[in-house]
Amino acid sequence: MREGWGDRTLDVPRHPVADAAAARRAKLADAFPGERLVLPAGTYKVRANDTDYRFRPDTAHAYFTGNQTSDAVLVIDDGESVLYARPRSERDTDEFFRDRQYGELWAGRRPSAEEISDSLGIEVRHVKDLPSFDDDRKSRDVTTDEDLGRVADELRLIKDDWEVGELQEACDITALGFEDSVRDWDRVLEFGERWIEGTFFRRARAMGNDIGYDSICAGGSHATTLHWIDNTGAIEPGKLVLLDMGVEGGNLYTADVTRTLPVDGTFTPLQRELYDLVLAAQQAGIDAVRPGVPFLAAHNAAMAVLAHGLEDMKLLPVSAQEALDPESKVYARWTLHGTSHMLGMDVHDCGRTSVDIYPKGDLAEGMVLTVEPGLYFQEDDLLVPEELRGIGIRIEDDILVTADGNRNLSASLPRTSADVEEWMGRLRR
Repeated sequence: MREGWGDRTLDVPRHPVADAAAARRAKLADAFPGERLVLPAGTYKVRANDTDYRFRPDTAHAYFTGNQTSDAVLVIDDGESVLYARPRSERDTDEFFRDRQYGELWAGRRPSAEEISDSLGIEVRHVKDLPSFDDDRKSRDVTTDEDLGRVADELRLIKDDWEVGELQEACDITALGFEDSVRDWDRVLEFGERWIEGTFFRRARAMGNDIGYDSICAGGSHATTLHWIDNTGAIEPGKLVLLDMGVEGGNLYTADVTRTLPVDGTFTPLQRELYDLVLAAQQAGIDAVRPGVPFLAAHNAAMAVLAHGLEDMKLLPVSAQEALDPESKVYARWTLHGTSHMLGMDVHDCGRTSVDIYPKGDLAEGMVLTVEPGLYFQEDDLLVPEELRGIGIRIEDDILVTADGNRNLSASLPRTSADVEEWMGRLRR
């Protein structure tokens, strides 16, 4: 069994982020002089008995190394970096033949330590040689140390040109996934939310790494549940379907896009009125995005539009101006959530950043954020007219802060009600 095997190498080209990752590690080390920093990739997680979820590395580990293999640990010790990795098993070991997680015959051929090192431009040692760190020197683990986690996330706030390209590619593939779903509309009507979820996932796997988060395919009143991911319902004529979906690219940067579509391909007058209100709020939010303004500028602009719209619909118990007072926010009964979050390698990116920087700080060139206002009228909301109950509408795009304003990375998908109708009519079978 252990004899008669030829030798072959994997073609592992130099990673496009190798040089940038080295510079990132230097900045991280500078923030903690003389200390030992530990950034694990993580390991497999059990899905059911002896089957695991597909592995996806910890974001901080991937950002500072480019590595996507499991069980690796980046150690930055007083500025010097070593990646402790789990390379492929030798063919004279039991692991090669018998191990379901790491054995080549079971899980595929992993790169060697030399191949990982050449690709990532970093010294690589076997993870079995990872030190115990039981000396007196201070060690910080990014998964548990708040200060290290904060600094690591703050370094990821500004995207360089390569990262913006990765996000643009993720948005472009996401647009194709939306188009796939509409082209298959007859099957959508037959099989419901599940068909959209599966159709989009196929595009994500074909052209990217995965979906960036569980797709929300919410027909009818399911759209009023913000994170409806069961995707088990029907898609019914006369109603709307809210699709919040994003592709994660090969280097783990994800899109996050939402469109609300009329199932019949044409909005009813009421649906159009509500949709156009949400679109006006989103456009006001996008228009507010530029360097030097508060991160919350987009949210405040969008909420002002929605509050005045709700006032015009005679739903608010007070004036829009009163409702917008921070002590009131009564409009939030129907808007529910914030308008923006940072976007990057995580769909809700840089979540451990100091609150004084995000969300209470200002936008800067190179940041990427979502703008995604919505209106949600629950099925059992007795404070709204019956014809509004069970309607949920959200429109979301991924916005890059540029030197002179912003750029919509997901602009290839139509947003206006007229453009949505034309797009659906053109694509539907």
